[in-house]
Amino acid sequence: MNQVKTAWAGFLYLASAGCSVVGIRTIEEADHKTLARDGIFSVRQYSDAVIAETFVETDYKESGSIGFRRLAGYIFGKNRQNAKIAMTAPVVQERTSEKIAMTAPVLQEKSARGWRMAFVLPSKLTIDTAPEPLDPKITVRKAKGRKVAVVRYSGRLREAAFESNAAKLREWVEDNGYKAISEPRSAAYDPPWTLPFLRRNEVQIEIE
Repeated sequence: MNQVKTAWAGFLYLASAGCSVVGIRTIEEADHKTLARDGIFSVRQYSDAVIAETFVETDYKESGSIGFRRLAGYIFGKNRQNAKIAMTAPVVQERTSEKIAMTAPVLQEKSARGWRMAFVLPSKLTIDTAPEPLDPKITVRKAKGRKVAVVRYSGRLREAAFESNAAKLREWVEDNGYKAISEPRSAAYDPPWTLPFLRRNEVQIEIE
């Protein structure tokens, strides 16, 4: 429990000016256009972005805690320029099988080896102006724009909910004639103080 609280401490501070207890957000979101909507499902086109990412070889819950702490440290000033960087949304986690750069926005993605997590940096930063991380486990890179299928849900960020919604999204992608080209990614927009039924969570799958 203490580990989870520590992991989110940075988010609580960074989002305090941009998200209320009831889930109203004013922080910057990764730039995108919505191409299609179908109830809780949608298709988006994300623009190129600069991201900071890290890889953690452990399970979903612990990797989210560890990865968030690392990246929060970076944007709090643990970089060569001692610069503080604004928070953006969402926080994304995805499965991965190797230590490679994450695509925007802040995602968490899973594989047999672990998870990678990334923060999308504010749009005013470029790959040349983004602060250099002091932590060698963090990489800053430019991520190309991508098209993703999305399913939105509320509640707590639990792996069971992620897997259930990932299955729904895979089925929707197939039924609507899209081709999935990535593993599902967990995207979170709210700090843990937000009432669970008002939280915005997503699963995203990159499509052609």
